[in-house]
Amino acid sequence: MRSPLIAATLLLAWAVQAHGQDAPEKSCDGSTPQMVACLQGQTAKWDKRMNAAYQQVLKNGKKLQGGQLRIAQRLWIVYRDANCLYYGMGEGSIARVDAAECTRRMTEERAKELEGLGR
Repeated sequence: MRSPLIAATLLLAWAVQAHGQDAPEKSCDGSTPQMVACLQGQTAKWDKRMNAAYQQVLKNGKKLQGGQLRIAQRLWIVYRDANCLYYGMGEGSIARVDAAECTRRMTEERAKELEGLGR
């Protein structure tokens, strides 16, 4: 009877690995500094994916589109940073968490957008 359970577990692990690096991220609980550090770590992972997707789109795209993508990406980074700074300027220590979550969320969304362009 353990054989079907092992097979199901392996199949699930394979499916998560094959589809995504989109497996649920761990919850960032704890003190404010712990939550911010956790969110920054998650952002770094999404940033790595975003940069890989960006490079892939540049590599596969047309020269004219590549130039426009460079401009758009630079402006997007400025926008993301300014937008999330707004949250960071809020009241109390929760503002730091809000800003870190904003950066994580926006980076994740942009990574997925660029990955979609690379398909």
